[in-house]
Amino acid sequence: MSKYYGKGTTFMASSKVVTFGEIMLRLSPPDHYRFVQASSFDAIYGGGEANVAVSLANYGLDSHFVTKVPAHEIGQCAINALRCYGVNTEYVQRGGNRLGIYYCENGASQRPSKVIYDRAGSSIAEVEPGEFDWQRIFEGAAWFHFTGITPAISDNAAAVTLEAVKAAKEMNVKVSADTNFRKKLWTPEKANRIMSELMQYVDVVVGNEEDADKVFGIKAGKSDVTKGELCEEGYRDVARELVNRFGFEKVAITLRESLSASDNNWSGMLYDGKEFYVSRKYSIHIVDRVGGGDSFAGGLIYSLISGMDCASAVQFAAAASCLKHSVVGDFNMVTVPEVKLLAEGDASGRVQR
Repeated sequence: MSKYYGKGTTFMASSKVVTFGEIMLRLSPPDHYRFVQASSFDAIYGGGEANVAVSLANYGLDSHFVTKVPAHEIGQCAINALRCYGVNTEYVQRGGNRLGIYYCENGASQRPSKVIYDRAGSSIAEVEPGEFDWQRIFEGAAWFHFTGITPAISDNAAAVTLEAVKAAKEMNVKVSADTNFRKKLWTPEKANRIMSELMQYVDVVVGNEEDADKVFGIKAGKSDVTKGELCEEGYRDVARELVNRFGFEKVAITLRESLSASDNNWSGMLYDGKEFYVSRKYSIHIVDRVGGGDSFAGGLIYSLISGMDCASAVQFAAAASCLKHSVVGDFNMVTVPEVKLLAEGDASGRVQR
């Protein structure tokens, strides 16, 4: 039986989506203070796959997040942060000694944002194969999503990610991945080796200009991200090569032109193996860019599950991500009607009365 949520949206028979990864405690100086200026830090919870799970729950899907957190109050705080937005946490394992932490200094103008990780030895980093009952987790699921951050955390986390994608394919669950290369977590060589194996089980991949180059050695010609110069045709070549190499059903690429830490141009591209679909371009004044790619992935998954065609799907995903840049924190606190309004061309930002 189809599930209905929001005007004009009918989901496929199953709207259960599973994401797997690490949720962390984010500590940020207030406003745009630098670390060395801060006498206090704002506490927020987030992480790549957790951010996607919250987006999907906000859009009305049956969203499940799988992870492992310590069995103490800080671990419970992270779980509460998901539950309050409707994410199902029944498959979360409790154990280990600590929740991963990351410190985020928000940049401005020509000063870039900075991230410092303190996540070594976290509960999810020490997870063991066999701890999760993937057959039970994927029962009735339509979609599974992970990012390249999770296998980068540790060899154990990489092994469990492989275990998960294999189980998903055995149960005919659609699999998506955001390649999300993090140079502070692993080398391009290790990322290529591990991610190339995982990609054999992926149907829909999401990436950006750095991911394709650093992880798979596929460079977009005539682009220079440090100068904010992107060549659309170069990214079409990247998408074609990814499909040729891994046989993906769809390749989505986020296109960020960084004019400064405060102002970006933002758009997205989707390739279905035959045609290219490009969203409108948004000029964004950034409030918080953390989770921008995750909000794109969440919007894309939602739009494909709800039956949108490719042209509409990439418009919805880009609009969702555009709005995320205006929201403080990792999670994208927007609704389907808000995203659709922007995707349909209303970018005025006028007061809604």
